[in-house]
Amino acid sequence: MLLTSFFLCSQIIMTATFSDDGSKAIRRSTYILENTCRTNFRETDVVYEIEKTCSFITDHGFKKVALQFPDELLNDASAIISKLEKNTTAKLFILGDTSYGSCCVDEVAAEHLEADSIVHYGRACLSPSRRLPVMYVFGQKPVDVHQCAASFRALYPVKCAHVIILCDVIYSHVLEELQQQLHPEYENLVVSVICSGKNEATDPCRTDGFLGGGDVNSCSTFGSCSHARNHQVISRFGRHFTISANSDVKDYSMFYIGQESLTLTNFMMTWNQCSFCSFDPVKGVGRRETLNVNRALMKRYYMIERAKDAQVVGILVGTLGVADYLSTIGHLKSIVKQAGKKSYTFVMGKLNAAKLANFMEVDIYVLVACPENSLLDSNEFYRPVITPFEMEVACNRAREWTGEYITDFRDLLPGACCHVEFPDETFNGEETDVSLITGALRATHLVKSDWQNKESNTSLIHRNDALAISQSHTAASFLATRSWQGLEQKLGETSVSKAVEGRRGIAIAYEGEDTS
Repeated sequence: MLLTSFFLCSQIIMTATFSDDGSKAIRRSTYILENTCRTNFRETDVVYEIEKTCSFITDHGFKKVALQFPDELLNDASAIISKLEKNTTAKLFILGDTSYGSCCVDEVAAEHLEADSIVHYGRACLSPSRRLPVMYVFGQKPVDVHQCAASFRALYPVKCAHVIILCDVIYSHVLEELQQQLHPEYENLVVSVICSGKNEATDPCRTDGFLGGGDVNSCSTFGSCSHARNHQVISRFGRHFTISANSDVKDYSMFYIGQESLTLTNFMMTWNQCSFCSFDPVKGVGRRETLNVNRALMKRYYMIERAKDAQVVGILVGTLGVADYLSTIGHLKSIVKQAGKKSYTFVMGKLNAAKLANFMEVDIYVLVACPENSLLDSNEFYRPVITPFEMEVACNRAREWTGEYITDFRDLLPGACCHVEFPDETFNGEETDVSLITGALRATHLVKSDWQNKESNTSLIHRNDALAISQSHTAASFLATRSWQGLEQKLGETSVSKAVEGRRGIAIAYEGEDTS
């Protein structure tokens, strides 16, 4: 038996599910929605692709399906689930919130309910998942296609311009119609395809919205492009487009359909050598993006210098669903260790300044998250928060800063398109350079000596005072310097006494306390 809660606009919402034996599982029970509108009941079938979703569930024989909604779409959840229940026999669960960003598939929450598949609604970063089959339903936000085409013509008056059209996923339904209007005039126009299908040789980019779990990957694989005769296929961030074989992406301009968002920022940082224009469907206006990418890149380079100065690194787990996140954490631990730094791993869900301020011994944090959530503005945090790419530039001397920027941490792993091996050092000692921030000498690479590389058949090793580290930068040594170190037992130092009655009242004024 399934109990679906009532969803009312601007009211408190509670979602509960019941199994056959009557046990109850409450999913993030309380939500407060403000200023949100419900989709017309008649339009729900089209906007949320009810027929295709039912086929996804029945064709694969799924028994328990988790429906993941962002907060802004929760008002439509009751209408959607009622329509799905009429056409399927599967048990449906509503995931109304996620531990991290709502753009990522929350496989962990779905597995807690023993779901065998997930339907993800709304905006998505299209990061590949591994555990469960996923279907994406983006929704169809309205776009005036004629107005969008007119803005495109005004921004690109030269008909021979090489332009790639990208979009936010919630506006992807207009790409085909827009292409039909513009392609007769612009022969060098390239329109991207939302690539959320199975990675098959015969059909590398299906557009049915289904992404298989297990060993099935999305089109955004380690190889960023593939060549075939006179063209090359580029697959990045769930988008798929084809350009001529003798050209490069930097030879094209980018036209983005959507509002200013993390998706646009991610595109501009990745393809920072391309000029960008955008069309805002809400305001109905197009513009040239004036974000100073060079200034943004220099700010990221400053973060790299901070990472070079850091001795204690905190690795923040910002996702539990994106494929290869565990491999990335292990890779970061390895490069941090080879650079002579200490690392600690933190899993704390959604980040805020108060959480990170509890660990003052950490000099810098590196966030392992999806590409859209990696570029975190850490101005309000006590310590900087950087991306895995920035940490690798700081630790790996073989990787040079060229202005190229990588937001997808999977591209940094061994075997990936952007992986750079650590240099094979043959000498002993420690390399130093001068910090561009403090002006002091710092160690850039701690090299293992011969006595460290040799295996020993004994459990005890004679200490070499000449190689002893004079200063420890561990979190434990930092804790020893604190004036307050938490509660201590102090066994034998505190006299034993009988229990006595404590004070009554509140802290501002206990009973019997003189407040004059």
